[in-house]
Amino acid sequence: MAAARSKQETLAWLRQIAGELATATLKRLEETLPWYRDMPPGRRSSVGLVAQAGIRSFISWYEDPASTPWIAADVFGAAPRELLRSVSLQQTLQLIRATVEVVEERISSAKDQTLLQPILLYSREIAFAAADVYARAAEQRGLWDARLEALVVDSILTGEADDALPSRIAALGWHGHGEVAVLVGTTPRLLDVDQLRRTARHLASDVLIGVQGARLVLVIGRSDEAAGPLVRSEEPPPRPDDAPADDAPSTQASFLDIAESLEAGFGPGPVVLGPTVADLVTASRSARAALAGFAAARAVRSAPRPVAADDLLPERALAGDPLARATLVSRIHAPLRDHHSPELLVTLWAYLDNGRSLEGTARELFVHPNTVRYRLKRITELLGWDPTSPRDAFVLHAALIVGAISEPAQIRRRR
Repeated sequence: MAAARSKQETLAWLRQIAGELATATLKRLEETLPWYRDMPPGRRSSVGLVAQAGIRSFISWYEDPASTPWIAADVFGAAPRELLRSVSLQQTLQLIRATVEVVEERISSAKDQTLLQPILLYSREIAFAAADVYARAAEQRGLWDARLEALVVDSILTGEADDALPSRIAALGWHGHGEVAVLVGTTPRLLDVDQLRRTARHLASDVLIGVQGARLVLVIGRSDEAAGPLVRSEEPPPRPDDAPADDAPSTQASFLDIAESLEAGFGPGPVVLGPTVADLVTASRSARAALAGFAAARAVRSAPRPVAADDLLPERALAGDPLARATLVSRIHAPLRDHHSPELLVTLWAYLDNGRSLEGTARELFVHPNTVRYRLKRITELLGWDPTSPRDAFVLHAALIVGAISEPAQIRRRR
């Protein structure tokens, strides 16, 4: 009975000095924590409520230690929601330490040693409770970010960008402000999102990650526009007078280099890199090309991993990709059709129709084989594809066929 009476007396004494402990705690916070002094009055009052709730909760816990699961609700329930967003976990632990020190000093001055062990146990419980509160908040924030990131990636893939897209991108902490490319592959059995982000950061780039069933989509961005894309763009190459004055090589990794570093994070199968676009808002163009290339990549036996979507233009065109057909026409057929030397287009048709035979082409055109060689060289210089290369010849042949089909009927009859 003596022990019980002693505890009841101790509880009565603690309730009596609870106000004094709260006042001393606020004074200690004012003296030792600069961030507390710099707070607006409203938030300082909220922090004071948390300190007072902690003292009251200790008294309740000392009376019934089985109330441990309610510590977080008792203490942090007094804090408004915006306070948890403005006070870090480190600052919360400093608040707990200051409060515990004040209580310990008051207990020591009263020479009541029976409370020292309980206050140590309670401070441990309150620290774990604080960590749990912040961990739950971080988890909820992570889930919200993941849903928002999936929404942004889906908007890019579908091309349904709206006025809210820039704000959503900013909310995700996107650091890229320059060129963007989309990388598409299969989702691995164990996806390590953190490793993909670390790899991207190591290459001074940022990524948005979207998982759509068996398909993994990475939107890659970088801020330095000096480094030109290593993959072929779907836009015509700039004229010499449009080239930047500073020709010094950039040290930033190209998108193909970044894709090669991220390739290990994909599952088995093709990995396709879309063409470079100016910014994240226009990334749907790169996404469409990458998705079309991903669907057609299985038709190329020797396709590298990763492979540029523009290296799969014939397969994409055969699969019905209108963007690939338009690219073949604009970059191959149209330049040949509009060239001041019409014999280049005629020679290329004849060369491909004759099984890439110089002699057969020369006989059909009634010219010397060296003339055919010269014209093929001019075609390579004009387009960047070599008709004597098997793969490039396939690309050129597909472009001629698509271009001929797309021409109006009266133009074909005139020729």
